[in-house]
Amino acid sequence: MPVGLLGRKIGMTQVYDEDGVLVPVTVIEAGPCVVLQIRTRDRDGYEAVQIGFADKPRRLARRSERGHVTELPSKRRKRLTEAGVQLPPKPNCEPKRFIREFRTDGEQVDLNVGDTLTVGLFAEVPYVDVIGTSKGRGTAGVMKRHNFRGQRATHGVKRVHRHPGSIGMSADPSRVLKGTRMAGHYGHSRVTVRHLKVVRIDEENNMLLVKGAVPGPNGSYVMIRQTNKV
Repeated sequence: MPVGLLGRKIGMTQVYDEDGVLVPVTVIEAGPCVVLQIRTRDRDGYEAVQIGFADKPRRLARRSERGHVTELPSKRRKRLTEAGVQLPPKPNCEPKRFIREFRTDGEQVDLNVGDTLTVGLFAEVPYVDVIGTSKGRGTAGVMKRHNFRGQRATHGVKRVHRHPGSIGMSADPSRVLKGTRMAGHYGHSRVTVRHLKVVRIDEENNMLLVKGAVPGPNGSYVMIRQTNKV
């Protein structure tokens, strides 16, 4: 499957499988997604399918966002049309809040601009990868960021119980080695969780239930694709 879906993380719950075993699952609102553009090697230098998720009110959308999904009158469009330039088609849909591309280099894709993709795309898919942005935790210390155990809470240790301790060496090499774990920015980074089992699909409500946890807070946007892990 060369393309996937975009969705929104709803939260976690638990369901019973066919054997009566309680399974922890993450509920994802997957789709419907609209195909906004088909990238080609001749025009764009690479092949991909661009899809969008979650309508954005027109009153909140910029002109560039509205012009991305529908034809708007402009001097440039009029000039290109009169010159005989073939402009790419538009999906004629509402502006989207979340837009991403799935690379399809060398793969056959039977999709057209304006097509709608639903969660039924994963009906026969046993495992998926979910890509999201992890929760941002700001600037954190080494105990929270790297699970350091801290220093001793005993006599002689003054107000440094959560400090990292020594970070360097003496005259040789007389510097701090690259990659040393320290306090700093924690979270708010792209995370891919691979090989999550598809537990249940609700096509009527566009819901996808996968076993395990998904990166990001509730309500955050995620990308879902068929896993390539063997």
